Amino acid sequence: MIRSVIIDDEEKGRNTLRNFLKKYCHNVSVVAEGDCLKSGLEKISMYNPDLVFLDIQMPDGTGFNLLEQIEEINFKVIFVTAYDQYALKAFKFSAIDYLLKPIDPEKLIDAVKKISDKI
Repeated sequence: MIRSVIIDDEEKGRNTLRNFLKKYCHNVSVVAEGDCLKSGLEKISMYNPDLVFLDIQMPDGTGFNLLEQIEEINFKVIFVTAYDQYALKAFKFSAIDYLLKPIDPEKLIDAVKKISDKI
C-alpha cells in the first residue's frame, strides 16, 4: 500500500483527489491532508509518506517552497495544480508527474502506476 499525503489549499481539490484515489487507485491510501505549507510540512514529518500530492500555489507560499524546506526528500511527488507554466520547474524537483486540474482520472492512474513501479 502506498501511503500518501495531499497538500492543497482548496478543500474541493483535496476531496476530488481523495475520491478519485479511492475509486481508481486501490493501492494508495491517504494518511493525511494539509491545506498550506505549514500544515503540509507537519503532515509530511508526522506521517512519513511514500507519496505527496502537492499543489503549487497556496496562501503561504508554493509547493516548491515546501520542498526547499525539507532536508532529505524521501518520498515521491506528484504535482496537482491549475498552473501549467511550472511543469519544467516541477521536474527539476524530481516530480514523478504533473497533473493539471481538473484531474483526469486516466492521467492520475498513469501517474500512480509510475510510483508503484518505484516503491
